[in-house]
Amino acid sequence: MKVGFIGLGNMGGPMAANLAREGHEVTGFDLAAPMPEGVRKAASAAETAQGADVVITMLPNGAILRAVAAEVIPAMAPGAALCDCSTVDVESARAVAEQAAAAGLGALDAPVSGGVGGATNGTLTFMVGGSAEAFDKVKPLFDIMGQKAVHCGDAGAGQAAKICNNMILGVTMIATCEAFALADKLGLDRQKMFDVVSTSSGYSWTMNAYCPAPGVGPASPADNDYKPGFAAELMLKDLRLSQQAAEAADADTPMGQLAAALYTQFVETEDGRGMDFSAMLPRFEKRHRS
Repeated sequence: MKVGFIGLGNMGGPMAANLAREGHEVTGFDLAAPMPEGVRKAASAAETAQGADVVITMLPNGAILRAVAAEVIPAMAPGAALCDCSTVDVESARAVAEQAAAAGLGALDAPVSGGVGGATNGTLTFMVGGSAEAFDKVKPLFDIMGQKAVHCGDAGAGQAAKICNNMILGVTMIATCEAFALADKLGLDRQKMFDVVSTSSGYSWTMNAYCPAPGVGPASPADNDYKPGFAAELMLKDLRLSQQAAEAADADTPMGQLAAALYTQFVETEDGRGMDFSAMLPRFEKRHRS
């Protein structure tokens, strides 16, 4: 399959490399990042899209997605599919899908979960919105780049799933870090804390798979001085998207709102920028009840 890939940073680069490694003809474009092995460099986003069966984008935000879509959609052949793997606002995802449909293209919003490790190892999870026909067309590529692709519904449904998932993730990471900090102050050994919680009702992904306490549980960014991983500023982006969506949908999300406020403080006024989002634990360790 001929694949255009736009956005070849920490996530997009290894995703494109995995497609090329499996024999797909991949052409890439990025303003700064180097071309992954096996990917042919294009001079522009529009050139990347010419002749492609599928164009995949991995971009920082909805505004950039809209700008790139405006450039690549006119260059794509009818019947091709535009698959955006960025995490953006639902409104941008739906607007791009409408623009693509008007040009006779398939369109998918397909944000991912699994981080840089998942992108490198081809074990991402894709949450996909768009038509069944476009999903079926891109499914063979999802199978190379990830371990699971869930067709969540019409345009925007993939972004909705990602936003809701990461709101849960942000809230539970804060609760997990708070609990470890409290356990420390109560004199409870961290390993004993993990042994109890990981096998009882406090079980969660943030505890069992991504434990924020160094030396406890499976290896995680906590064991690498909290180098991301999943950066705190990216968690803040996703939490802000969740609150933007909640406001638009008139949904009451007080825990999501509080998590967004805490990560805003952590990233913008404390030392969280450039740290993994699990670095909330050393933050809470240093704090006292106000």
